[in-house]
Amino acid sequence: MWWSRRRKARELADAREEALRWYERLGGQIANLPPGIDPATKQALVDASERYNAAGGQMDRAETPKQFELARETALEGLAYIRAARTAMGLDPGPELPPLAGQRAAGRITREREVEVQGRQYKASPQPAADAPYYYPGGMVQGRPVPTGWYSEPWWKTALVAGAWGVGSLLVFDALFGGFHDGGGGYDAGFQDGVEHAEAHDGADASGGDGGDQGASGDYGASGDYGASGDYGASGDYGASGDYGAADYGGGGDYGGGDFGGGDFGGGGDFGGF
Repeated sequence: MWWSRRRKARELADAREEALRWYERLGGQIANLPPGIDPATKQALVDASERYNAAGGQMDRAETPKQFELARETALEGLAYIRAARTAMGLDPGPELPPLAGQRAAGRITREREVEVQGRQYKASPQPAADAPYYYPGGMVQGRPVPTGWYSEPWWKTALVAGAWGVGSLLVFDALFGGFHDGGGGYDAGFQDGVEHAEAHDGADASGGDGGDQGASGDYGASGDYGASGDYGASGDYGASGDYGAADYGGGGDYGGGDFGGGDFGGGGDFGGF
């Protein structure tokens, strides 16, 4: 019917305008911020620029309201990195952004924590630092809750790019966040919710779900099959379907070639062989 076509056209136009609003705001923030001089600021601005490029590519390809929604989410993620950069510069981070369900479930880092994994040191911190320059806004990554905070290395990106956790990345996850049960892990209550949610899905898969997909050697569901819960929040704020793979971070820009320093987190680390 003509009114149905008209309604769909209006929904498409509204979704495009909403995505464009956040995309343009991100572009303006990137253009107006001075270049960072410390590692944390530089890295946050690099991540924001990646999201801006990715959102632009998504806008160009979008043909449905859902696709424009994904572009909006990517732009919002970029703005989260802008807030992180402003914090690292000692500036007012600016107005709050729409919260996301995955972010709440993942919680946030509340105190510094350092661990050693396979002879390498890893750090998580609530504040930017020279040895923790990588910010993550918090959320579910392939079914695992990664808290908001600053990290020494972007070990979670293996799962974002490859679509599944590598063994090395899971070792870092377990080492950094293994203390949540005793209340001394340094994370807020949201992290517990995210872990319980992930474990529930792990249990469902192991007991017969989709073929018991816990991944090779039981690696926390390396297949990443956690349905909508693994997405960046059903509300659409920052990532309703999360789809870090489908979001094409840079349309093939794969975080600077898709390799984190030679493809192996420091030459030979090979976080899970990716």
